[in-house]
Amino acid sequence: MKEGIHPNYSAMKVTCACGHSFTTNSTKGGELHLDVCSECHPFYTGKQRIMDTGGRIEKFNKRFSVLGGKK
Repeated sequence: MKEGIHPNYSAMKVTCACGHSFTTNSTKGGELHLDVCSECHPFYTGKQRIMDTGGRIEKFNKRFSVLGGKK
């Protein structure tokens, strides 16, 4: 790497709104405050709601199947 052209890479404290905090490295440095993290995001915690797409598709087909033969 060339000397003097790259930003400083230093430790950075990350704090989430849920209270979880950790340290990572970044060129930004300082502190970072997040709204969600892997400790509280529904996708990572397993509390994500699965949408009933099958029911929605059946409902759509039932509603518009009458129009299928007409143009």
